[in-house]
Amino acid sequence: MFGPHEAVSREFEHMLMREVMRTELVRIRALIIVALVVMLITSIVHVLFPDVVQRVWRDVNPNLVYLILTCLILFEMFVYRTINHHLKLDRDLPVYRRYIGTLIETSVPTLILALQIESMGPVRALGFVMPLVYFIFIILSTLRLDFWLSAFAGFVAAAELFAMAMHHEPLVSPDVEPELYYHLSRSLVLFSSGLLAGAVGVQLRRSFAASIRAATARDRVTSLFGQHVSPQVVERLMLEGASTQSDIRQVAVMFVDFRSFTAGARERSPQDVVDRLDGAFAVLVEILDRHGGIVNKFLGDGFLALFGAPFEAEDPAHRAVAAAREMLDAMERINEGSSWPLRIGIGIHFGEVVAGNIGSPRRKEYTVIGDTVNFASRLEALNKEFGSQLLISSAVRDVLGKDCPDAVSLGEVPIRGYEQPMAIWQLG
Repeated sequence: MFGPHEAVSREFEHMLMREVMRTELVRIRALIIVALVVMLITSIVHVLFPDVVQRVWRDVNPNLVYLILTCLILFEMFVYRTINHHLKLDRDLPVYRRYIGTLIETSVPTLILALQIESMGPVRALGFVMPLVYFIFIILSTLRLDFWLSAFAGFVAAAELFAMAMHHEPLVSPDVEPELYYHLSRSLVLFSSGLLAGAVGVQLRRSFAASIRAATARDRVTSLFGQHVSPQVVERLMLEGASTQSDIRQVAVMFVDFRSFTAGARERSPQDVVDRLDGAFAVLVEILDRHGGIVNKFLGDGFLALFGAPFEAEDPAHRAVAAAREMLDAMERINEGSSWPLRIGIGIHFGEVVAGNIGSPRRKEYTVIGDTVNFASRLEALNKEFGSQLLISSAVRDVLGKDCPDAVSLGEVPIRGYEQPMAIWQLG
């Protein structure tokens, strides 16, 4: 069994390997493009300058180059599909396959170099362009994000070039030794390039790892915090950090409360109460999300919802009323055939609030304060007095205008905490 730290480490390594496999796909696409460009340039030269092709290849069929490059492209396409298949299955690519792929790819310039030596002779071929082509494979190996794979690519290039040079070294005179140091120096440059490419790959890998760690930490915070407040609030808090700056917003404030819930809860087990409440909340919160509202906080058997904060929303009053109507319809469906029918009361008010992160230096909470919030709470409580389920203020009624033909005026109603009676409207 793995401990928690080992499990996290294994999961992190798995995520990192997936990112490495994605960069492998980028490297493969780049290599295929390079091969196609080389084939295109070779074809253009073959058509426009046939004499040059004849001088370079002489008695060797130049189509063999096309064959080698075509085989390389087909091999890379096979590797591309294999990596994609492993990504879909969420499996890591075996390391030994990556080394085999590196060996095959880096040997392509060696095959073409062998053809050029046969046609041009070793001196001209080794001084021509093909030994430089190894650098393309070494440079692209940085996208493997593995020091040892890049070092292996550099080693393969260096060893194969050195072997080809020493094997085909022309013997000008028995007294003249092969130019060992000349060929060895070039091979050492190739091998050093592989080491440098590996170092660059390691830095890229570390950057990927840091990004994954940061994203993982953010996801954990969002997941944990998002269970307590709205995901939109989480996003706002993570963007603003510990900022104490608040702003004034035009917001539709909605209070929702379950009627006579406490009395029904006395007759049932705590688990039954929690399950019933959670089931109802899940439906209501999903409706809020679809209408662009958020739950700012749960209040026992009710909650405070906002439309227009922490992010601005178009027509927050319209959205709030539409959500409230859908909530009432949803509760009717939830209650069908239930031994414990639930009834909700909703109050909606529209106006200015002060919104921001409020609290102590050690703990803050994104919330809204102001008379708009207080009045919406008083509205919701009036549902008990009128036997209603959805009450709105005159401010909401004025914003809705002709979009609310079923609004019924309840007249000027005394409101606790307010000196003057306030106009109240009932919907539904």
